[in-house]
Amino acid sequence: MLHTPHGDIETPVFMPVGTQATVKTLSQQDLLTLDAPIILGNAYHLYLRPGHERIERFGGLHGFMNWPRPILTDSGGFQVFSLQDLRKITEDGVRFKSHLDGSAHLFTPESVMDIEHGLGADIIMAFDECTPYPATEQYARDSMERTQRWAERCRRRHEELQGIQVAAGRPPQALFGIVQGGVYAHLRQQSARDLVALDLPGYAIGGLAVGEPRADMLATLEGTIPELPPHKPRYLMGVGLPQDLIDGVSRGIDMFDCVIPTRNARNSTLFTSTGRVRMKNAMHADDPAPLDAACVCPTCTTYHRGYLRHLFQTNEILGLHLATYHNIHFFLNLMRQMRSAIVAGCFTDWRRTFLATYQDR
Repeated sequence: MLHTPHGDIETPVFMPVGTQATVKTLSQQDLLTLDAPIILGNAYHLYLRPGHERIERFGGLHGFMNWPRPILTDSGGFQVFSLQDLRKITEDGVRFKSHLDGSAHLFTPESVMDIEHGLGADIIMAFDECTPYPATEQYARDSMERTQRWAERCRRRHEELQGIQVAAGRPPQALFGIVQGGVYAHLRQQSARDLVALDLPGYAIGGLAVGEPRADMLATLEGTIPELPPHKPRYLMGVGLPQDLIDGVSRGIDMFDCVIPTRNARNSTLFTSTGRVRMKNAMHADDPAPLDAACVCPTCTTYHRGYLRHLFQTNEILGLHLATYHNIHFFLNLMRQMRSAIVAGCFTDWRRTFLATYQDR
């Protein structure tokens, strides 16, 4: 159980991604009805538009988007990494050009802390360099060591800002560090140990799901997680598919985020208890069955597959909404099932039963 100024969070938890202060196609009321305990925002995108100063004047993200529950903001490290030809990494930080208008910007650990404090999320992430895949061992080492130095700078600036905010009566924020090191086990372990020495409230594992084989991702988790304290939240960033969530929880991960449920929904791919369903397939055109007979969300209890396919074939906005609502419901419910199984002491049996039915195709 994580305790934040905007509410408690039961783990394991999946955080719907609200990149630009909105989970695409869903309203905040939808998310409350779905009982999403926490959502995620993106510091890079919100810095560019509408700007963290403007959001701060609305009372931070909570006031700006009228969301009463916890929020996590990532630092923009992955987004800057994805710019590739539009950025230059130095010890000071990252110089980059906006993907919107080509304007020049500089992200440093200190400036990112300023941005995230302005956004006012309950949990904020340290600025890191997302190591690409593939990368040489030397590059991965240099990147990992730079991320550690940036984490130390983030903590110093965070503590300065935290003191000012608390004195002004604003709620505190929890700074999480991010483990890097590519797929090199000894680098990951060193990164984890160095971050733990900073005694932060939580730790994330970043730089995975960036092109490496799934076996390497799982091996990296198995080598890294034992280095992270079990009494603090452990967060796997940007992952993933239902089987990835299950495998992550099996290894001790508490928190996840990913665009997979929302992005797949907009591309007509829905997750069900028996696997993924591609609604544009012609086989669904005359199907009167619900999307998932085991699901109690409004999409499944109100509409049939034939109608859902029609919405996608005609590019109706309702199709995007119904699909996204269902996918987020599926992911949140999956996490609740895992928590219940853990509490009941039957997680291994639950996992075996779920994966026997769920076929990812």
